[in-house]
Amino acid sequence: MWPEAWQPLLGRPALAELLGHPLAGAALTEMRRLLPPRVAVHSLRAFLLADACARSHGTAYDRVGLLAAAAFHDAGLVGRTPLGRGGFPFRSAQLLDRFLARHQVGTARRTTLTRAVREHMRPFPARDAGPEARLLHFGVWLDVTGRGARQVPRERRRLAELAPTPWFTVSFSARVMACGLRRVLPGSPVTHR
Repeated sequence: MWPEAWQPLLGRPALAELLGHPLAGAALTEMRRLLPPRVAVHSLRAFLLADACARSHGTAYDRVGLLAAAAFHDAGLVGRTPLGRGGFPFRSAQLLDRFLARHQVGTARRTTLTRAVREHMRPFPARDAGPEARLLHFGVWLDVTGRGARQVPRERRRLAELAPTPWFTVSFSARVMACGLRRVLPGSPVTHR
């Protein structure tokens, strides 16, 4: 049912335990529909790295919610809609919010999860960020840049060996820069505002 490139990551206990949950399954289905394969693999690795950090520190958090946030955190990078104020993280948070509302997730939980997505590109999490925002930030930055690797030694390498995406950091950074510089998505017919 899931793409072959995802299988080694889906077999990891943190993800395997969630596969039967309706919201987790719906989030993975949307991720498969919305994201290019390499970005989807990054999203799964980001979740697993965040979960590893939480487990190593004994941090309690909304696991299914964080998986949904990880699935949508880069959704604003694809498509042809002009990004507007807030860039692709804001657009990603909007898409997550609509998804969560369709699945009847309460306002407080939606607010927490969309904040995590909206703020994941900040250099550091806000002081008042909840565990989901801190963990998503950690997982995303560790997967792309390697920052924070000492907190979960060897985990980034292990996940990259299970689901490799050669040159992902370079191509992903270029995609983010293109979005940030033009304030529209790559390939969009809109080039200037």
